[in-house]
Amino acid sequence: MSVRPEEIGRPWPEAVPARPAVTPMSGQAEPAAVPLMNIANMLTMARIAIVPLFVAALFAGGGHHPGWRITAAALFAIAAITDRFDGQLARKYGLVTDFGKLADPIADKALIGSALVGLSMLGELPWWITLVICGREVGITLLRLAVVRRGVIPAGRGGKLKTLVQSLAIGVLLLPLSGAWATAGMALMYLAVVLTVVTGLDYVGQAARVWFAGSSRARGR
Repeated sequence: MSVRPEEIGRPWPEAVPARPAVTPMSGQAEPAAVPLMNIANMLTMARIAIVPLFVAALFAGGGHHPGWRITAAALFAIAAITDRFDGQLARKYGLVTDFGKLADPIADKALIGSALVGLSMLGELPWWITLVICGREVGITLLRLAVVRRGVIPAGRGGKLKTLVQSLAIGVLLLPLSGAWATAGMALMYLAVVLTVVTGLDYVGQAARVWFAGSSRARGR
C-alpha cells in the first residue's frame, strides 16, 4: 500500500464511537433488547423454586411439627416478598419481558394454591375456601386469555389488596398458633374470600367491556 507525501505526519483519526442502530423508517435508535436473565426474572424463578421446598416443609413431621411449620411460613414469606419486588424492579428499570409476564402469575398461583390445598389437606382450612379462591384464579386467567386479542385487563388496586390479604391470612395460618391468633388468621381468610369474589366479579365486568368494545371496533372497520 502506498502512502502519499501529504499524509506523512498526519495524526491518525480518533476512533468514532459506534452509533446505535437506526430504523430506516423512523430514523430513531432501536431500544436495546431486554436480557432474559435479569434480576426480575431471576426473582420470579427463585419463587417458583421455593414452592416445592415450601410444600415439603409444610408436610414434614406429619404437617403439625412446630419447627417445620415455622420453616414453611418463612419460605412462604420469602416467596411473597419476592413477588412484590420483582414486578417493581421490572417496571422501574425496564426489565419487562414476555417470559416475566407469563412466569410471574404462574409463580403467584402456584404459591398461593399450594398453601391453600396444603392447609385444607391438613384439616386446618375448609375446602370450600380453597375451591373458591383457586377457582376464581383459574377462571380469571382463562378470562384474560379469552379477551387478550381485544384488549388487556389491567391489575387493579382491588386485586393487589386481595393478594396481600390472602398472603397475610395464609402466613398466620401456617404458623403454629392457637387461640386469638388462630381466630385472627381465619378472620383474615374470610376477608380474603370476600375480596376474591368481589374483585373476580369486577374482572368479569371489565372483560365484558373489553370484549364488546373490541367487537364494536371490529365492526367499524
